[in-house]
Amino acid sequence: MPNLTAHISRGEGASKRADPGHLARNHRQPAILHQIQAVPGADLADPRSCSDKTSLSFPEAIAMSDSVCNVRYHGVAAYEIVAADGRRILLDPFFAGNPASLVKAEDFERVDLILVTHAARDHLGDTPAIAKLTGATVLCGNEVQAYLRAMDVPASQIRPTAWGMRLEIAGFEIQTLECRHCSGATMPDGSFVSGIPLAFIIELGAGVRWYHPGDTSLFSDMRLQGELYQPTIGSLGIANPSGIADPRPGRKLTTDLSPREGVLAAQWLGLKTVLPCHYTDPDDPLVHQFQRCLADAKAAGESVPESLVLAPGDWISLDASGCIRRREKA
Repeated sequence: MPNLTAHISRGEGASKRADPGHLARNHRQPAILHQIQAVPGADLADPRSCSDKTSLSFPEAIAMSDSVCNVRYHGVAAYEIVAADGRRILLDPFFAGNPASLVKAEDFERVDLILVTHAARDHLGDTPAIAKLTGATVLCGNEVQAYLRAMDVPASQIRPTAWGMRLEIAGFEIQTLECRHCSGATMPDGSFVSGIPLAFIIELGAGVRWYHPGDTSLFSDMRLQGELYQPTIGSLGIANPSGIADPRPGRKLTTDLSPREGVLAAQWLGLKTVLPCHYTDPDDPLVHQFQRCLADAKAAGESVPESLVLAPGDWISLDASGCIRRREKA
């Protein structure tokens, strides 16, 4: 059985790592970056090992007292995060038209918060339908807000945000950050609206901080973001999703981050775990190239995060001890 367990080794000095909530208010303290080490096998006598829990189904895993949250990948940049108390966040919920998605908007009975990084259809996705079905709050930019209002999502459910803003919504603290992309959508009346794209860091509890930029290119202030806000896990788009029609001229060779740039972004942010994304097929050549670039960097003596390549529909579980578990598919 392949090893599907990763353990976060907190390393020397980890206990002195500053609280990012404090750093958001006081930018003078530097970050301490840590590494991840793979647990070599299922050693139940090893107190660091969480491999005895890898075979649990999702309902069993969410009930575990040490579970911070469970996360399901839906392809492209769509993620579902479920806290231990049942609160649910959707990130860039693109389901209809997503050939990798195994779910539909109407499958969700409870959603507490939707984060939309920008207005592209493969990120904005099913947000209007889900918001109206569940009453979820939507955190987004002003251009997405304009589109949602035109689609009859109540203004009371929409919270616009901007770079640098830190908010508490549905019991989660969320830091909005700069990223480098574009954002625009055609309105129902045929007009066009544009705005600025957003990245988010979501405080999930027990020191788990999820970085989600939707789409971004590489820029040097990622180092500063890593020092200030210290994300521990991040989803970085490094591929072009297949099976989604694009009638525009030309052919994309990479997305905003090439595989090598994706490795640099993960290093600059100081991630412990990176989830490559923006694909519909985990066997995508750009995903393989990202993994090779990561291995090359590690072989060259560079500090690199652990990488988890998820197939659409996969669940992972994050807990306070630093373990990340993934259920092996039958």
